[in-house]
Amino acid sequence: MNTSSDVREVIASGPLDTHARVEPAAAISAASRLAEHLEEVRGRLPGPSAMADLADVFSLLGDPSRLGLLIALLEEELCVSDLAQVTQHSESSVSHALKLLRAHRIVAVRRAGRRAFYRLDDPHVRLLLELAISHAAHSDMQHPEREPEESRELGEQEAS
Repeated sequence: MNTSSDVREVIASGPLDTHARVEPAAAISAASRLAEHLEEVRGRLPGPSAMADLADVFSLLGDPSRLGLLIALLEEELCVSDLAQVTQHSESSVSHALKLLRAHRIVAVRRAGRRAFYRLDDPHVRLLLELAISHAAHSDMQHPEREPEESRELGEQEAS
């Protein structure tokens, strides 16, 4: 089986070189190998339903308010009022976000009398969060749309 570098090499030495004569059979063979390779790559992609599920996970994690709640829940369970205070959001918005996260089974609830304590309940999401926090702290991410001070905040928080 030809690798993608083999295919690229044949193609690069063929039709892209405007001064060289390319045998039609070689060009067809290279195009056929490239098509086979691209079909293999396509075969590794998740199906439409799985791709939509993946996008949903990243969408849930992509909202800064929900992300803050999840990071607050990394180490311990907290009630809505504590989460609201920690994240500086209203209890109503925290409850709404937690309802969505519960529906996706990312957080779970434990009731103690009239209070509900939430915890991060998905080990895969925990791993994603830990990796994302580590990545953000160790990479020099450029954010031209942000002020320079704002871009450094996460790295400084992680360092302390």
